[in-house]
Amino acid sequence: MVTDIGGIDDKSFNASAWAGMEAAKGQASNVATKNTVSTAEADYEPNLRAFVTQKCNFILAVGGLMGDATKKVATESSTSQFGIVDSSSSAPNVYPMQFATHQAAFLAGYLAAGYSKSGKVATFGGLKIPPVTIFMDGFADGVAHFNKVKSKNVQVLGWDKAKQNGSFAESFIDKAKGKTIASTFASQGADVIMPVAGGTGLGAADYAKGTGGKLSIIWVDQDGCQSAAQDCSVFLTTVVKNIKDAVQKAVVAGATGQQLTATPGYLGTLENDGVSLAPYNEFDSKVDAGLKGEVDKLKADIIAGTVKVESPSAPK
Repeated sequence: MVTDIGGIDDKSFNASAWAGMEAAKGQASNVATKNTVSTAEADYEPNLRAFVTQKCNFILAVGGLMGDATKKVATESSTSQFGIVDSSSSAPNVYPMQFATHQAAFLAGYLAAGYSKSGKVATFGGLKIPPVTIFMDGFADGVAHFNKVKSKNVQVLGWDKAKQNGSFAESFIDKAKGKTIASTFASQGADVIMPVAGGTGLGAADYAKGTGGKLSIIWVDQDGCQSAAQDCSVFLTTVVKNIKDAVQKAVVAGATGQQLTATPGYLGTLENDGVSLAPYNEFDSKVDAGLKGEVDKLKADIIAGTVKVESPSAPK
């Protein structure tokens, strides 16, 4: 596995993918895993090529930013099997794993709007790329749905879906920037924030811990109370992207002789548990039972297709 620049312990998508690689070892006896950390985008191609040279059977690229590098190296190495998280297939020998995270983020937006006492919630991203903005689209639409059914006017700071424009840290590893952005949103009245920014979001969690319970965080990718347990006290919930299971299944399939094909690849949805909302954990007693029920009903309606959730960043 080649990580994105967030590193192997980003408490987010790189960590989820590595957990899937490691879990595969428990299901297939012929699996051995290794990883290389990318510290800059210039590392992607040489890191991928190094595993081709080592004749690895399955080479996983983590993150949409690695799409171009993976396409280039996979095209050069047509007899090697690649996989990529958060990108469409770029070559016949690249198995794509994508996620309809806007569906679960829609639930998070509705929850945030219902939980908010101030009537203002916020979101920000690490970089303005589709695997990030898809979360922000879903979140904004979930708030809008709450406003529609409840005749409320909860505001979303940090993202304008119609204009596809908002607040970005320009980093997945800058905790200080995450803390600054959270502070700004809080000063503007937001009491729930969803950072879609990997390790940068940990700065927002740090800030929230100093607010005496006035600010809560919606984490993304891995259940924050498992991946960043030190911050569990401020995590209202997590928009889970089940990268671990997708990667685990892909590795086991390859290890047991199954062919991994570029089409159709894997798409995680609410229906197949590829995306979900994590438990409320320490907030379980703080979230109104009626609101919990509405979120559950909304999930069922999205799966049934009676509530449509759309994003220009959604996997095609």
